[in-house]
Amino acid sequence: MPSLSFAQRIRQPAPLLVDGAMGTMLHEQGLPISSCFDALCLHEPERVARVHRGFLDAGSELLETNTFSANRFKLANHGLEDQLTAINRAAVRLAREVMREGEGENLYLSGSIGPLGVRLQPYGRLAREDARAAFRQQAEALLAEGVDLLVLETFSDLNELLEALAALRELDPSMPVACQMTFENDDRTQLGWLPGAVARGLMDAGADIIGINCSSGPAQIARLLQAMQHSAPGQRYSAQPNAGFPELVGDRVMYPATVDYFADYALTFRDLGAVLIGGCCGTRPGHIAAMRRALDDPQASPPPLPALVHIEDEEDLAPDRPTRLADQLTRREFVISVEMAPPRSYTPQRLLNAARTLQEAGADVINVADSPAARMRMSPWAIGHLLQSRLGMETVLHFPTRGRNLLRVQGDLLAAHALGLRNLFVVMGDPTQVGDYPEAMDLYDLAPSALIHLIRQRLNHGLDQAGHSIGQPTSFTVGCALNMNTANPEREIRVLLRKLQGGASFALGQAIFEPERIRVFHEHYEALVGEPLRLPVLMGLMPLYSVKHARFLHNEVPGIHIPPQIIERMGDAAGDAPQEGLRIAGELLDAMRDQVQGTYIIPAFGRYDLAADLVEQARAPAPA
Repeated sequence: MPSLSFAQRIRQPAPLLVDGAMGTMLHEQGLPISSCFDALCLHEPERVARVHRGFLDAGSELLETNTFSANRFKLANHGLEDQLTAINRAAVRLAREVMREGEGENLYLSGSIGPLGVRLQPYGRLAREDARAAFRQQAEALLAEGVDLLVLETFSDLNELLEALAALRELDPSMPVACQMTFENDDRTQLGWLPGAVARGLMDAGADIIGINCSSGPAQIARLLQAMQHSAPGQRYSAQPNAGFPELVGDRVMYPATVDYFADYALTFRDLGAVLIGGCCGTRPGHIAAMRRALDDPQASPPPLPALVHIEDEEDLAPDRPTRLADQLTRREFVISVEMAPPRSYTPQRLLNAARTLQEAGADVINVADSPAARMRMSPWAIGHLLQSRLGMETVLHFPTRGRNLLRVQGDLLAAHALGLRNLFVVMGDPTQVGDYPEAMDLYDLAPSALIHLIRQRLNHGLDQAGHSIGQPTSFTVGCALNMNTANPEREIRVLLRKLQGGASFALGQAIFEPERIRVFHEHYEALVGEPLRLPVLMGLMPLYSVKHARFLHNEVPGIHIPPQIIERMGDAAGDAPQEGLRIAGELLDAMRDQVQGTYIIPAFGRYDLAADLVEQARAPAPA
């Protein structure tokens, strides 16, 4: 029994040294990384005990239970959800037993709780109350056996972490809770949270300890820790980095950070005021032992602290990499894209929620339309930026030439690039006469093919249209429009050739309801040009919503032709028409999949929930 309670101990000047990577050590015992490590506490406890002993012998003062994934959702993946309570309670008993065997007296035990493995609303489909109930269920089992601390670790969604913290507070308001987020290489979480915002959110929610674990390595965590302290001073912090950035060597995941490097950073974290210091993925007893020696050595001096960096104000000056869409097109992967129209107000929350649902369903990219049907809407640049910064969802910005002169076109493109919007879909745009403001200016200086040329041959080479330097080349990936359903394929092909000469990298195709027309268009192209069409095409897929919708598209939208049998099917479906429209869209997708490089889903009437169902269907493995 320690002489000080955990709450008393963390008020002492010396930090507590935490253990290292349970998963890494179990994997090194020969267990596949896909194993349910948590279940070993019940079925092969000696494997887990061996890891605990190794970290205690290395000098750890705080052990974590082997329960990181022991929640109902992750255990269900192994068919073990009915053993949740038994696994968590066994993990606590096992760690306590190892601690009693050890020689140290002032040892503490934390109950480890990780993310649920399913996304919460608005980013996913799991209701927050269900998430809170799942966290409460696991925490109840850990608390029943007695732990000194609960650690919520490796979270990338701040909202999920806050739900977990709230669940723990409901169970036992006095139990100390450490809340740890993980960050990507760009110093944001996977969902776009910056460290300062994370620290402020956790401070306001009453977390006892705020911290960072996993991430890229000690250097990044030191930088992030400073940013957190700058935004939320006076809090208690923790630091548990990976042993550097992982790499795959053969069938093993290896981490490069040496034990001496970890020892130096233990001193850095101590001088930054961390009360808990340890390791995450790749940290072995050797790393912990080196940290122990450094912390216990009164003569040890850390390297100079890294300069304080205000991450929120940084400008990314790193060379641009190809977008994920460009990579997918290069690798000839099948791309799933969904069009979204910005709201007719300044509140984007509903659209962001819908976009996260589409991302969770498997969409690769969101196409953000610009004033579709010439109706007033929020700027698509704002929506694209919000999708990318908040959700980490890559976008394609629709960029119509209509209504822009040459000055505005170039200024708008530079602004889009500054906001991180690097995928463009260049199109003429809908005439203002059909929209809300028929009297609005409708002129333009550039046709789409000329604008594509300006972007790819001038801006992407560091020059504006007049040949003046813009300081640094842009890195746009540019798409064009293509209608394979046209009654005049020769004209469409001549226009397409101008776009290809300008540098178009892909095309978004007008929605097709007769896949045979794709083959016919390719035959026309090869006959006229003398070679096959190699441009990646994301073919339009427009799920029908009702028979009225089908008739409207067929009769009033240029370039859309819907066969009578499809209109008849929609009519026969009656109240089931939206689901029948999905079935038809799925059949069309199957029929055209081997002829195109992706699909461009255009939801009807903002029904993104139906689009998500279609995305899931498109992502499902093809039947054997």
